[in-house]
Amino acid sequence: MYALLGRSPSLISKTIRLSRIFSTSCKLTSNVYYTKKHEWIKVSGDVGIVGISKYAEQKLGDIVYVELPTIGDKIKVNDQCAVVESVKAVSEVYSPVSGTIIEVNPDVEKNTKIINQSPLDEGWLFKLRLSDLSQIKDLLSEGNYDEFLTSES
Repeated sequence: MYALLGRSPSLISKTIRLSRIFSTSCKLTSNVYYTKKHEWIKVSGDVGIVGISKYAEQKLGDIVYVELPTIGDKIKVNDQCAVVESVKAVSEVYSPVSGTIIEVNPDVEKNTKIINQSPLDEGWLFKLRLSDLSQIKDLLSEGNYDEFLTSES
């Protein structure tokens, strides 16, 4: 049988062992975290990209207006920093962490439908430089956020 595979038994055995080690020891970790107020933050180094969750977008419905923070604004965790208005309601956006605004998404200001179409990707609202990376530990992982949503229903 090994001749049919073109490999020696010892090579196949090593391959299987390596694949088992790899599959059990490599954890895929997400760098996206959520708040109980339905904001998300994707962290890369000391920069975070912030937006509203798919759940929030669906509850709001068609978004018609967005007010974003000003570049250079220093915000603290849980500060109101943006506003999203839909045909159903006006919703404040709270910062998941403390930091300084370094960029806003001009595309969502021009075309608010982007938030409805892609809230977790192209529909991001702003970027900030985190001033306290330890605040990430107070946020929810994707799995914990899903559990939170289930418990709220």
